[in-house]
Amino acid sequence: MAITRRFFNAGSIALAGAGGLARPALADSSPILIGYPAALTGPSSAPSIGNNRGVGYVVNKINAAGGVNGRKIEMVTRDTQGDPTKSVNAVQEMISSAKVHALWGPNNSGEGLATTPIVARRNIPNVHICGVNSLVDKKYPQAYRIAPNNLQCAEVPRRYCHDTLKAANVAVIGDSTGYGTMMVTDSATDVETNGLKVTYRAQIDAGQPDLTPDMLRMRESGAQAVIVWTVSTGLVARLLNARAAIGWDVPFVGHSTMGSGDVGRLLDKPGNWDKVYIYGTRSTTYDANGKLPERVQAFVAEIKGKIELADTTLWWVLTGADAINLIADAVRNAGSSPTEIEGWWNQQTAYPALYANYRFTDGDHNGFPDSELVMSKANSGRDGAFALAPT
Repeated sequence: MAITRRFFNAGSIALAGAGGLARPALADSSPILIGYPAALTGPSSAPSIGNNRGVGYVVNKINAAGGVNGRKIEMVTRDTQGDPTKSVNAVQEMISSAKVHALWGPNNSGEGLATTPIVARRNIPNVHICGVNSLVDKKYPQAYRIAPNNLQCAEVPRRYCHDTLKAANVAVIGDSTGYGTMMVTDSATDVETNGLKVTYRAQIDAGQPDLTPDMLRMRESGAQAVIVWTVSTGLVARLLNARAAIGWDVPFVGHSTMGSGDVGRLLDKPGNWDKVYIYGTRSTTYDANGKLPERVQAFVAEIKGKIELADTTLWWVLTGADAINLIADAVRNAGSSPTEIEGWWNQQTAYPALYANYRFTDGDHNGFPDSELVMSKANSGRDGAFALAPT
């Protein structure tokens, strides 16, 4: 009878056991599988496109250096197009068929709301940047956030409206996705709780071509600033073009997507980008000498010519890189089972990443510190980072 590899290995193990001959344990050389359900196309694709650049760079770098304890990283990527149903199908496939060790994303809150309960039931470690507060609730112990939540994001623009712009009346608008809907609710609540008045509030479809009627209604409401929540660069550009078309110079304040280089390319003229201010972070903000924090500056220099930053924002690239490093470091230091990965993450009180020093505990998986948030000028982008907004 021919001796197959499977038969030979089984027999060898049996003989070793019978003869008492100890054999060294074979190191695990199987790949580390990371699921990535990402909106790589569609109106909400800008964040995932930027994330994916950081993911690809770090995965290639780790694998070129021999992997994680000799194990290569393999990404299992599916384009969800920002559709929660497609995201659910992708996550179920990744867990059931691909047998991923961890998940990065989805990073659209509407998708995250649909997938997070599934991930929790299947006990798969999950890193994401979704802002919805409930997505790191204690009933979802597998979910870990590495970006500001909705309340953190809402507070900084509202303070800027009040303290710097001296705006008492504001419009709060967002796209019609799950993220936009929840963010408008959270932002409007934060505005009114802190003494400002919401004179206009609306959800706008990201594909709506003519936004002039919406801008006219905002102006007629008496809004002195417009707080915007969307990740659609196309929607942002059309809003800014409509603002210019009606001759209204009201400040726009809000989501960092308004600073994406892709917005600049879609504007009718560069001046339409004036008086636009976005929440940002210290890690992606230039100091008075035009420098970023040392480790971020070093990363930008390292990726120069390898990753395009002109049409995205640096924070999207950084969080993509951070997510892979966070998973890789957990496997390197603890192991690749869910218990080992999550146990290691829960011990990180100041994980030294690019976007921020994340801190996680067993009871708090909202890893982004409040102190890292600032306001920036949207049209000051250079390599995806920004100058501080005027004060």
